[in-house]
Amino acid sequence: MGSFDPLISAGPAMVWTVVLVFVFLECAFIIGLFLPGDSMLLTAGIVMASHATGEAQVWALAVGTMIAAIAGNQVGYVVGHRTGHRLVARKNGRYINTRNLAKVTALLEKHGFLAVLVARWIPWVRTLCPMVAGAAGMDHRRYTVASTIGAIIWAPVLLLIGFYAGNVLERVSWLMPVVIGTLIAGLVIGTALGLRHYRQEMAKPAEEFDVDELAPLAVEER
Repeated sequence: MGSFDPLISAGPAMVWTVVLVFVFLECAFIIGLFLPGDSMLLTAGIVMASHATGEAQVWALAVGTMIAAIAGNQVGYVVGHRTGHRLVARKNGRYINTRNLAKVTALLEKHGFLAVLVARWIPWVRTLCPMVAGAAGMDHRRYTVASTIGAIIWAPVLLLIGFYAGNVLERVSWLMPVVIGTLIAGLVIGTALGLRHYRQEMAKPAEEFDVDELAPLAVEER
């Protein structure tokens, strides 16, 4: 693997740490809005394909990501539930604004269980959905079932797509390190930019979002 040997041989432990932390944060807290979750899972799968124990590791990691996503969803729901019906948005924010919160609220009110499943595949909705569901008082048992099914489908599917794509790349000796290097560089840059955007977003003036009052506005806009 040439110059990428040290990076690749850093081992599954580094991949596990990064993946589980990112997945949990993306499902639990606002900062997750700004992390490259989907591309991180695909990259992790490809990196795992370069290890001798990759197949066993990627299946174990798939289970780990499910648990991290489920735990993150529960934390996000509790955070939203404890705020009551009022969430804090950011005035003129790119993601954390009243318009987006109203859209997610309307989606949950109209589609409920199905909305939680679909939200898993939409990055910014994936993070806002648990908090809005908690604030809106969605039945916790129903939410847990939907978010768990979504977690079981989402993270493992992306990991395994990356892993089996990596197996194909392995057949071309020079291509694998180039792809891994490019993807990891992209993740590092994406994460750095995401954290910068997060700080900029949180520096904007706060404004209250009332789940009960503003949800009808989102329905009218649809």
